[in-house]
Amino acid sequence: MISTHRASATPTRRLFGAGSHSGARRGAKALVAVLPFIATIAGAALSFSAAAQTNLKIGVVNMGKLLDGAPQAAAVTEKLKTEFAPRQNEILKLGKDLQDKQDRFQKDQAVMGEEERLTLERQIRDGQRDVQRMQNEYAEDLNARRTEESNKLLRDVVQRVQAYASAQKFDLVLTDAVYVSSTIDITVEVQKALQAEGAKPAAPPRAPAPSR
Repeated sequence: MISTHRASATPTRRLFGAGSHSGARRGAKALVAVLPFIATIAGAALSFSAAAQTNLKIGVVNMGKLLDGAPQAAAVTEKLKTEFAPRQNEILKLGKDLQDKQDRFQKDQAVMGEEERLTLERQIRDGQRDVQRMQNEYAEDLNARRTEESNKLLRDVVQRVQAYASAQKFDLVLTDAVYVSSTIDITVEVQKALQAEGAKPAAPPRAPAPSR
């Protein structure tokens, strides 16, 4: 017998809604964990002790907050949505065609000739295999592109932190300390720089991702 379960074309919300945004944040935050300039608690304590003795100018940024609030993060989500929309629409169309055949099989199989019934069964099996393959390839390619864009976003944010620190003549900037006094927390200032950068015209989007 042939499976006639409803084809599950990948929904837009699942791919591009909160999941994609949080996926981008998770990928970026994982990279933050291995950045060279992230200090351990002991290292941070020594740095603050040294600052008290030598008057070093120290700042701390909350990278998670920066990434969450960066307009560039929303731009990445929209960029990927546009890039992968043609493939998503193709999968949805194939899923609908498959469902129509399944509905027809359920309704008319009792009155079909043997040859017609076997042909329709084969078309349904092939359609199920094709939709599943396309969904898997779509998810793999989307995840790869999301990781690529998350890496670029993280580099951009780090460069913004460095540019702000240099312009304001900081001696040391740390990320994500256990406790941060408001006097040395520069997260808001860097956020403003990111928002100003995000207001500039975006680069032309990449051509839509082709199907494999």
